[in-house]
Amino acid sequence: MLHSILDNDFYKFTMQNAVVKLFPNAMARYAFINRGEHRFPPGFGQRLRVLVDEMAALRLSGEERRFLEETCPYLDPTYHDFLQGFRYNPAEVTIEQHGEELSVTVEGLWYRTILWEVPLMTLISQLWFEMLGEDRDSNEKVLKRTREKIEHYHELGVRVAEFGTRRRYSYEVHDQVVAALKKYGGNSFTGSSNVHLAHRHDVKPLGTHAHEWFMFHAARFGFKMANILALEHWVRVYRGDLGIALSDTFTTQVFFESFDKMFTKLFDGVRHDSGDPVEFAQRTIAHYERFGIDPRSKTIIFSDALDTEKVDRIARFCSGRIGMSFGIGTNFTNDVGLKPLNMVVKMTDTRPEGRQWVPVVKLSDIRAKNTGDPEMIQLARRNLSLPE
Repeated sequence: MLHSILDNDFYKFTMQNAVVKLFPNAMARYAFINRGEHRFPPGFGQRLRVLVDEMAALRLSGEERRFLEETCPYLDPTYHDFLQGFRYNPAEVTIEQHGEELSVTVEGLWYRTILWEVPLMTLISQLWFEMLGEDRDSNEKVLKRTREKIEHYHELGVRVAEFGTRRRYSYEVHDQVVAALKKYGGNSFTGSSNVHLAHRHDVKPLGTHAHEWFMFHAARFGFKMANILALEHWVRVYRGDLGIALSDTFTTQVFFESFDKMFTKLFDGVRHDSGDPVEFAQRTIAHYERFGIDPRSKTIIFSDALDTEKVDRIARFCSGRIGMSFGIGTNFTNDVGLKPLNMVVKMTDTRPEGRQWVPVVKLSDIRAKNTGDPEMIQLARRNLSLPE
């Protein structure tokens, strides 16, 4: 079901590069979280096990390496060498099924286990729909819908990227969607978070970092220093490249308290991933203006469960006020007439530099999207002076 070691989100590789450089001894654990309380059919865990074991054969080809070298010059030769020698170790993944409940966990060195999250979700999603066996919309309908969406975004004058690897219906649909976006999107289509499909369709791979980057820093350095040190370490590795900062790991409020004048000038913009997008845009504009920075020189990447209606609403508000771009995922790659899975795979614990295991948490702007040990979440909220 996976066609390449690059069949993964780009920010997994950019974070892996940073982890190799800065935290090579850190350990991590991840867990599958079944938010939708889906019931898995008999044999699902066994079939998933086979697919995960097959991933050990994936490897970076010479052509794929050349693509990375040409497209991503901020990834230096030592990382290209590392990735060319990297192999998935399926022993890091534990899969259990009890009745209709599925458990998937990952444990190992962070620089290795960081690549598992997206492929695991991809396999779970694809296998789910394969075993479900329900009829879906035809390819013609899916492509017509995709064309209508990207042509609408083009007429709206906004930039759109495809971010839909983790909950795609299938590789076939994903591949056809990216082809259609490139064919009909003109300069509105900016690229894909999927590095393999970016290479296959000659578009730009897009992404920077994810919540786990900040979650680890909280476990290693404390909640109050997490945002500051996560951003400083990112700058240390990438020196101005990959300059979009994720804002909501410990709420947007806490993020902006750390996102001082230096960071607002260093980073090209911020990414929105939870809460009301227009309220977030208002807050971001006010934040830049407080430091005397023209918000129109910066960009917000919106990426939270976007569809055409939500993009229209955001664009109406942001136009002429601040730069904007959109990362659209499931609405592109799993809009086939069936209900997509509601699931995530998140880091749950880390062991920084030989220390004890420490639970990690995410405090989203929407409490339903919080993840982690409830006691640690309460500790984080008290530590950050957030209402409990």
